[in-house]
Amino acid sequence: MESTPPRSSDLPGQPFGLQEGTRWALVAQGLIGLVGRTRKWSEANLVLAVMLVVSFGLVVGGTWVAGEVYEATAEADGIALVDQPVLDWILSIRTPTADSVIAFYSNTGGPLMQPILTAIVAFFLAWRWRSKTPIVLTVLAAAGSLLLTVVGKTMTGRTRPPLVDAIPPFESSPSFPSGHTLNATVIAGIVCYLLLHWFRTRGLRTFWIVLLSVYAITMGLSRVYLGHHWLTDVIVGWVLGLVWVAVVITLHRLWLTARAKHGELRWNAMLA
Repeated sequence: MESTPPRSSDLPGQPFGLQEGTRWALVAQGLIGLVGRTRKWSEANLVLAVMLVVSFGLVVGGTWVAGEVYEATAEADGIALVDQPVLDWILSIRTPTADSVIAFYSNTGGPLMQPILTAIVAFFLAWRWRSKTPIVLTVLAAAGSLLLTVVGKTMTGRTRPPLVDAIPPFESSPSFPSGHTLNATVIAGIVCYLLLHWFRTRGLRTFWIVLLSVYAITMGLSRVYLGHHWLTDVIVGWVLGLVWVAVVITLHRLWLTARAKHGELRWNAMLA
């Protein structure tokens, strides 16, 4: 299985997503036209900054809409009706062994262990590839995820499941959305994006997609099992996480395209 970066002779002349006529190139050309056609590297950064502000505003707006939808469905006996039956079913299947294992696993996605594990992965990839891209993208993704979590919890203030149904250690912050789920989805998504650039064989790409998807899904389900979140908290965490990953990846592709248009990205570079 090949895991070395492609040689310039292996590439069709341009990195993935930067070919003339692709949707990334066309969008980037339109954005560049809005800020003026200079030949400076700063223009690419301006495009990135503008897209970042606009995109994050849309995601924050989506968080607010999610909170409003939750309130509406809860009052109208909507989707929130699934929360209590799911928790009741989980209470009926718990075992001491499963409680301990799942609690340990869930803690790896918490505010203490997850940043450490994420930093190790990001710095290892940066060292292995001799590129700052893994660190930059991971920091950007994680920062946005954290802010989305804080904004979402502040705007909704939803109460967590009763402590009598939860497994220690207990948490007191608002329940909606699930921060563990949102952060795990974002980190898994951005790491998967980076690895798909590195590994070119279908088998390895499929392996990483499945593995990281399972991680994000099981991290969310572990929060429901432990009684720390309602199922709807977790569902919204998955959705917002995927949205933010898509925003970060889009920004990266547009930024690469904008830089390439000004001759500042060698066409044989896999990542910036």
